[in-house]
Amino acid sequence: MENIRTPKVEHVRLIDRTNPRRCSVGTLYLSSTHSIFVENTEARRETWVLHSLVSSVERPPVSPSGNPLVIRCKNFQVFQLLIPQEKDCLDVQASLSRLSRPERYGELSCFSFNPNLNKEARDEAWSFIDLRGDYVRMGIPSNLWYITAANSEYRVCDTYPSDLYVPKSATPSVIVGSAKFRSRGRFPVLSYYHRDNSASICRSSQPLSGFSARSTEDEQMIQAIMKSNPASEFMYVVDTRPKLNAMANRAAGKGYENEDHYTNIKLQFIGIENIHVMRNSQQKIIDVGQVRSPSMGDFLWGLENSGWLKHIKAVMDAGVFIARAVAEEGISVLVHCSDGWDRTAQACSVASILLDPYYRTLKGFMVLIEKDWVAFGHKFSHRYGHLDSDPKEISPVMDQFLECVWQLMEQFPCAFEFNERFLLQLHTYVYSCQYGNFLANSQKERRDLRIQERTHSVWPHLWKDQAEYSNPLYRADHSQTQGVLRPVTTPYCFKFWKAMYNRLDQASAARQSPADCLSAVREETQQLEEELSTHQERIAFLKGRKMGAEPKKMIRANDLTRQQVQPPGRAEEGVAYSPLDYFICADHTPGTEGKAPPLFLPLGPPKGTDPDDLSGCSDLESGVADLSSRSSSGGDDTKDPDLEEAAYTTA
Repeated sequence: MENIRTPKVEHVRLIDRTNPRRCSVGTLYLSSTHSIFVENTEARRETWVLHSLVSSVERPPVSPSGNPLVIRCKNFQVFQLLIPQEKDCLDVQASLSRLSRPERYGELSCFSFNPNLNKEARDEAWSFIDLRGDYVRMGIPSNLWYITAANSEYRVCDTYPSDLYVPKSATPSVIVGSAKFRSRGRFPVLSYYHRDNSASICRSSQPLSGFSARSTEDEQMIQAIMKSNPASEFMYVVDTRPKLNAMANRAAGKGYENEDHYTNIKLQFIGIENIHVMRNSQQKIIDVGQVRSPSMGDFLWGLENSGWLKHIKAVMDAGVFIARAVAEEGISVLVHCSDGWDRTAQACSVASILLDPYYRTLKGFMVLIEKDWVAFGHKFSHRYGHLDSDPKEISPVMDQFLECVWQLMEQFPCAFEFNERFLLQLHTYVYSCQYGNFLANSQKERRDLRIQERTHSVWPHLWKDQAEYSNPLYRADHSQTQGVLRPVTTPYCFKFWKAMYNRLDQASAARQSPADCLSAVREETQQLEEELSTHQERIAFLKGRKMGAEPKKMIRANDLTRQQVQPPGRAEEGVAYSPLDYFICADHTPGTEGKAPPLFLPLGPPKGTDPDDLSGCSDLESGVADLSSRSSSGGDDTKDPDLEEAAYTTA
């Protein structure tokens, strides 16, 4: 709180960026974790911005209407404020600039966030993801792989997890020797096992080979990985860097595997650029997305000039190559970049999604991120600017992975259990530090910070809201859901992710996506089906009580494509009828042939039929069915007390 110069500013205007002439007037509050704008209306609508999510605070030139202040967030939202007094504007800018750049972990919001969970509930939340259970699910054979104790207490590699799967034939001396010959000690370990053919995906960092150095232990480790796949006579080593970059590292004493020393390997370079190129490229694509009304030429030029989609394609190509090698050729793959925590994580996780349908489910996707990103030491704090540190360490590595998943969802809309909203929310949590999962740079650092004791896990929170993140097109039995995905990676298949890079601020009206529309239709369909079932049961009951009246079965137009209800007089087996056949058979009104059926076909017959027919008592305008009936024995107007008691009103 000592960093807040002014906790409250009145008569602040929040500008609508889609229409600058429109704004909301309210009060701006600054707390230790959030900036809160409260409108001066009866609704008292609130806009909350987490300070750790703020990327920059800019103060454009003063205008006649006030002092503007632009708040840019790491999830690409932009808020434009107009503050009456210059002093208040300067105080708010200085306060936000300091609050958005914490200098130590204890200042982050996750350490003060308290969702009212006791210790037992917090511990249970942190055990929601079981990484050992995922390896068991893969069906890893104990005669080929085992969990080594070599990295217990992070003795061999402090950026790796303590539990690591290595080939059965890899002895502790081989593991230690290989770690000494790999950058940062990140020796080859198992990431994914394909139970159908015993092929595997392993990951590591670059070897310290230089121009002539070699390590017998590291060569034995690679040989052991190859032998753990009995059906293959060689394996791929995928270097995700451009070959020129790898050769430059070789001149610095690092580099890549020499095929003369490593027998039975095939080296493959992919060409994913380094973190600095990616950072500059994303800034250009952000600038494109934030132009309010660009011309088509400016938009296309900006998109091409950013090079962003070219980089997304490179990451996708890496995953496709690895998945194809494992699934189609049955060959194991070792993946690395320079240090093995950026491009390696991207390539391994994209390949795993292509290979394994489990990772395309909501829970499986959480497991994948926890395994290939969190546990294997992706540098979250450095890459996403959680603390005030070197800006050259910041790079959108996770952003690119999430976009690769979104591009796959665009090609395979029925293959993923989750929707676009889930990816966007996850992206926000990576940057916001509201939960402790994406804090620090390794498992060891999180242990030293006592993250599980002092913060909360995001996964149960996301799981609780799974209905909001579900894909309405997903079906477990769909052909896209099962087996390996084979995406097309030609340039025309990649799209600009509008929902990510062209986000509107909170003051703008939300636009409903096609997935939202489908979800709404699905919910309404389910509700109507339940009502239809109730109505049909009631009609059958009343039909049994009133002999001689044969009310027609009400058919819901949407069900005509789902189930084959035989039209009267056309009960031939094996004959498929069109929806028009059902509509005509259900409603014999002359002149209705060829017209589109309504959502519900009428309960009763057309006018001019027997007024005593029970099915003719429907009020089509109000939707209320009057199921009272006259006696069929004559002109007695007295109602049947049993039928009167059974009369009901539709919802």
